[in-house]
Amino acid sequence: MKTLSLIAIASAVLVAGCNKSDHTIVAGGPADNDQAAKEIEAKGPIQLPPSITSSKTYRCGDNSLLYVDWKSDGSAQVKTSKTDLGTAVPAGEGSPLTGTSSSASISYNGKSCKA
Repeated sequence: MKTLSLIAIASAVLVAGCNKSDHTIVAGGPADNDQAAKEIEAKGPIQLPPSITSSKTYRCGDNSLLYVDWKSDGSAQVKTSKTDLGTAVPAGEGSPLTGTSSSASISYNGKSCKA
């Protein structure tokens, strides 16, 4: 009987600790959201960065490796190791990188490299 009354008292204490009022937590009111939407709208359309269309590894004449991430805008990211962040370069005539993602060979800074 003692255990039953202890359980009843413990249950009553637990239920008494519950607050039954409604709480609505809001981080910023509607005015903040309207202002943020106007600021985003004023900036115009969002331009995404170019995506990587192809990643290739090339071996150069001096036996070094080049890792090239070809991008959708015609540029490339050239890395000397897989963990290197690389250098963004435009591809084509007059740039340090000549060739395309479908080429079997490229030239980078005067070095001829093959896929």
